[in-house]
Amino acid sequence: MAEYFKGLGTIEDMSGFTFLEIGGEGKFKVGKDGVKAIFTPLDKKVDFIAFADKTLCYVKSAMGYPAIYPVEDIDYDAPAKAVLMDLDGTSVHSESFWMWIIERTMAALTEDTGFRLEAEDEPYVSGYSVSEHLQYCITKYCPNKSVEDARAHYFAITDYEMDEILKNRGKEGAFTPAPGLKEFLMELKGNGILIGLVTSGLYKKAMPEILSVFQTLQMGDPLDFYDAVITAGTAIIRGQAGTIGELAPKPHPWLYAETARVGLGFDRAHRSSIVGLEDSSAGVVSIRLANMIPLGIGGGNIKQSGTGALCKKEYDSICDVLPDILEK
Repeated sequence: MAEYFKGLGTIEDMSGFTFLEIGGEGKFKVGKDGVKAIFTPLDKKVDFIAFADKTLCYVKSAMGYPAIYPVEDIDYDAPAKAVLMDLDGTSVHSESFWMWIIERTMAALTEDTGFRLEAEDEPYVSGYSVSEHLQYCITKYCPNKSVEDARAHYFAITDYEMDEILKNRGKEGAFTPAPGLKEFLMELKGNGILIGLVTSGLYKKAMPEILSVFQTLQMGDPLDFYDAVITAGTAIIRGQAGTIGELAPKPHPWLYAETARVGLGFDRAHRSSIVGLEDSSAGVVSIRLANMIPLGIGGGNIKQSGTGALCKKEYDSICDVLPDILEK
């Protein structure tokens, strides 16, 4: 059943959402202070608060720092001037590797060498920040443990495994280019479309991935190819500088907003000609809150999370997107 909400427009299929009486972790109630409706996608990571004249998005935080963002009206103005691409799952098939790292982290944290994630965990351990993933696992599997201890295990394991990969002796098949990635990127370049790479992954884990893939594709240095690369920053380690990437990742809008505004130099007037490609629910919401055009790519957790209705369109693979990006 289709429904219209200011800012979101008409959502043709509301089956991926659950309507609530109270949302925003108790801060909003239907019928109070002008609230017309509250609804949340299946993964319950965000709540949409609809009024007669606006819609707000309440982004929850496993780390204790929620935020509220306006959702603004936007229509796609083709052809695209820029394409912003997610890394894991969209450009590179690596989610199974990172979930394996999470499993190894939890095995070390719980001292259970046989620890395995369950199928229902997948939407919560992909697409968000490391700390969000770990906090979810701790809450479910070992609430007596701390995220700080989990992070220590995670980065020790990650550092070792990434070093092994760089030495060509790491986990086989850890990073595989998405089918058609090279052809897709070269087509964008050939049409003068700017390309940004956007990831919630920290720099130390993201760069070895894309370097590995560009080596496989024989495409040279990715930093020379992409017009902007924005990661969630660097890990915070005692005695060293870090960033806020763990508190402001997708589904917050900042990574995509920074790539477009700072990395590529586009102001808000051009946002309707900037598309974002994502396979995760967190990324889809992030693009939408940055007031750009989300295009969903199959293979991730968009369907399971219920956020497909927020996409302008969904595709099986990135190469299927080209006609709509180049549309005149």
